[in-house]
Parts: sequence; structure tokens; C-alpha cells
Amino acid sequence: MAPRLCSISAAARRLLGGPGPGPRDVATVAAARFYSKDNEGSWFRSLFVHKVDPRKDAHSTLLSKKETSNLYKIQFHNVKPECLDAYNSLTEAVLPKLHLDEDYPCSLVGNWNTWYGEQDQAVHLWRFSGGYPALMDCMNKLKNNKEYLEFRKERSQMLLSRRNQLLLEFSFWNEPQPRAGPNIYELRTYKLKPGTMIEWGNNWARAIKYRQENQEAVGGFFSQIGELYVVHHLWAYKDLQSREETRNAAWRKRGWDENVYYTVPLVRHMESRIMIPLKISPLQ
Repeated sequence: MAPRLCSISAAARRLLGGPGPGPRDVATVAAARFYSKDNEGSWFRSLFVHKVDPRKDAHSTLLSKKETSNLYKIQFHNVKPECLDAYNSLTEAVLPKLHLDEDYPCSLVGNWNTWYGEQDQAVHLWRFSGGYPALMDCMNKLKNNKEYLEFRKERSQMLLSRRNQLLLEFSFWNEPQPRAGPNIYELRTYKLKPGTMIEWGNNWARAIKYRQENQEAVGGFFSQIGELYVVHHLWAYKDLQSREETRNAAWRKRGWDENVYYTVPLVRHMESRIMIPLKISPLQ
């Protein structure tokens, strides 16, 4: 039986054929944006725990960073198995152009294929500097971007399903910044019981210090739109063996077991994805 092939239209070949920015261009711009004056010193402030008091304010007010107004979007694309290579090529040809275009207030944080977890899946993480106004500005401009509209049309023929969420970052995590590879990434997703987000934040504000020694902590986020009471923790490791050793080392630190003891009852469901970065990803 002949293998199924992903048919690529002439429009897709045009999108793939043009010269596009390389991985170094994407990483360079990502680094420059991270180290801009707006972010200067934010990494240092994030080293100090912001205590979260159980009040009646919105979670976004209590748990997110006050010194930034970043909004994040995470996308999960389930790709037809025979189209994954074509999907990756199309993505790598088009998305860096948005990242590099200063007229769009958005930037790529990371782009991956799932290695262990849901197969034939792509995960994209975007940052919108300026919050919801920046998101809407970007969306309105994309409506008139003919190349992007053509890209979406071609991409839709390669997908089985897709979903997304809008996220805020926890105040006590480091802001994701470009890093050199090669690395593998783990996205651990926790679906919490309603009403427990503040308690989760209180515990992890104390516990994150146990997971910083190997610089494995990349970013921590909680959902604002999409499925609610969802937390995403993003970690980086050199390989699977390094992951095992780093996680085991945490258990030897006094206090880590206490964090696990108090947070496990808050979780309805948890999932782990091991992901491999695409060539364009600032997180390599």
C-alpha cells in the first residue's frame, strides 16, 4: 500500500519558495526584545517571591507580574500525519516574518513538535507586549495581510484540529527568554479544581526556588481565556537523562516534598509533553 502524501498547492509552494529569515535572525530579535528597556531588570525582580495573599481580587491581579503587561497565546495544532513535514516547512517560512516585523506587537517565544505525548502535534507560544490592546492590534492587521491569509488557508488543509488559550505569566517565574540548544522541553499542564488557583500560586511561589539550580525553569502561565483553571509549566533539559536527574535532585531538597503534598490535591488532571524545538524557535 503506497504511503499517503500531503498535497501542497501552488500557493503553498510560493510561500515556501521566497527567502525568509533564518533561525539566527529570529533568535537575535527575540533576544533584543527581551533585553529592551521595558524588560530591563525584570529578570532580577522575578527572583524574589511575590507573596500572594488570599483576597477577593481577580486571579490575574493577584498572580501575574505587575512590572509587565505581557499577554501570551499558546496554540495546539494536531496535524495530519502525512503533512507534518510540509506543515513545519510552511510554518518556518511564514511565522518568523511576523516575529521580525516591528509593526506587529507580537513575538515568538517558542515553537515545537511534540515528541512524547500527542503525536503529530505542533505547539506555538506567542508573546503580545502590551496585553489585550496589542493582541487586538495584531489581529486587526493580520486581517489585511494577504500572505498570512494565504498561509492560514494552506495550513487549514494540513490540520485535523486546533485549539488555543490566552495566558498570563506567574509573578514568581522568570520571564521566558531565548536560549541556545540543543534542549528538549517539557510542558507540564495541570487542570486545577475551580477555586484553587490562589492556593496553587502560594505554594509554587515558595517552591520554584527548588527548581532553579540547573536553569531548567523556562516559564509558568495560567489561563485567562479558553479552558480555565489551567496551569502550564515549561521546563528545559539537555536530554531525558538530564530531566530525570534534575527532577530527582529536587526531591533531595528539604521543602520540595511539602510543595508536592499540598499541590497534588488541587489537581483534577495533569499531562506531560516532551517537545523538540523547530528551527525558528527562539527557545532551542
